[in-house]
Amino acid sequence: MDWNEIETVLLDMDGTLLDKHFDDYFWEEHVPTVYAQLHGMNFGDAYEELMGKYKSKEGTLEWTDINYWSKELGINIAEMKAKMNHLIQMHPYVIDFLKFCKENVKKIYLVTNAHSKTLAIKMANTDIEQYFDRIICSEEIGVAKEDPMFWEKLEKMLNFDRNKCILADDNELVLESAEKYGIKQLIFVAKSSSKKPVAYSKKFPSIIFFKELIATH
Repeated sequence: MDWNEIETVLLDMDGTLLDKHFDDYFWEEHVPTVYAQLHGMNFGDAYEELMGKYKSKEGTLEWTDINYWSKELGINIAEMKAKMNHLIQMHPYVIDFLKFCKENVKKIYLVTNAHSKTLAIKMANTDIEQYFDRIICSEEIGVAKEDPMFWEKLEKMLNFDRNKCILADDNELVLESAEKYGIKQLIFVAKSSSKKPVAYSKKFPSIIFFKELIATH
């Protein structure tokens, strides 16, 4: 990758900069456990019911809207997340990469589907907010990143050149959406969770850690 051709760096949060183990554990183990207790169900039944509910909202704003899920499930999701904030971790080499981008005078934007309440919890527990020129949640745009309209609205908001832009994300559907819009450099993060194996993309250039993108001379 020729960094001289890059002006703007767009970075996803969960699974890309931050270890997705927190989210996987929270939504797939902790929430079903609480939900089961609340409704007198066994874990397996609660898990199946919740996976169906999650799946039905995938790729929409509701999927990451913790106000929606709090109401839908009768659980205070924000409060539960705040109590488990010790599990929020960055991936290795993230700070090194952000510093590299800063030193090379790139515009750096955090672009996430995460709800603003989730974002606030995660920024309070990491040391990365200072590196971004701006942080944009999909709720601010009005559509999720899986919708090509997201990128059109984002470009108007930030005034970047899509031909001099790189996007890193752990979601292939998001990368496909950005590709349709015309963002030139797309990078798939192949190890979104520290607890899961590497899974390379068959379509997009993949990295395990961000040190692979740091140009050394």
